[in-house]
Amino acid sequence: MGGVEPTSLRFARIARSLTQAARRQGVRPPTFRSPPRRVGLTRTIQRRRDGGATVAVVLRGRPWAAVVADMIEGVVTHNGLTGARADRLRTALWAAVADALDQAA
Repeated sequence: MGGVEPTSLRFARIARSLTQAARRQGVRPPTFRSPPRRVGLTRTIQRRRDGGATVAVVLRGRPWAAVVADMIEGVVTHNGLTGARADRLRTALWAAVADALDQAA
């Protein structure tokens, strides 16, 4: 079966890859959903009482690079990282997403 992968399947695969990569990096992965509940926002982070968080992003009408960047930044923000530690995590998460997209091709 050729063609373009459905948006929801791509989103789910990227979310799984980011979750696994975050765990490998020793940080807490958020859960991911789409779309955000707040109209007009492209990304939201809802923190839970148990210390977890849900990152919600808009998929429709946006380039995939923007969607993935929002998901990655959600992981970084959820973990309160800055500076070099945040940069290392971003690099690892981008690599994980690239691997996931390569496997799907």
